[in-house]
Amino acid sequence: MFEDVNVGDYLPELVKYPDNRQLVMYAGASQDFVAIHYDLNVAKEAGHPNVIIHGALKSAWLGELVTGWIGPEGRLLELDVSYRAIDFPGDTATCVGKVIDARIEDGVGLVEIEIGLRNPEGAISTPGRALASLPTRSAT
Repeated sequence: MFEDVNVGDYLPELVKYPDNRQLVMYAGASQDFVAIHYDLNVAKEAGHPNVIIHGALKSAWLGELVTGWIGPEGRLLELDVSYRAIDFPGDTATCVGKVIDARIEDGVGLVEIEIGLRNPEGAISTPGRALASLPTRSAT
């Protein structure tokens, strides 16, 4: 419920353990067959030590973080991310979030969340924000 949310609340972390198989499966599901995501030789030619994780897959994980937190009664209204660094399979990817605003607009409980994908070094490689609506007690 909206009334249970406070600015400064942290979302429970969502930890991902991506591997090459997941990247191939994602490529098939999304029809994103750019070789840098599955061909090590192509990735190395581009200067990377390994194939790289699809940006849209990282976005999906961040969306999963938010939708898991808001539950079935909440609605994800906006999801914006920025790809600032490359992430690799074999490295742990941790999705994090923090409530930065909570307000009522036109009777709807809105929650703005700062989100990000944290790499093993602790840096946020994919920062972003989400806007979600949550039911209010007065509306139920």
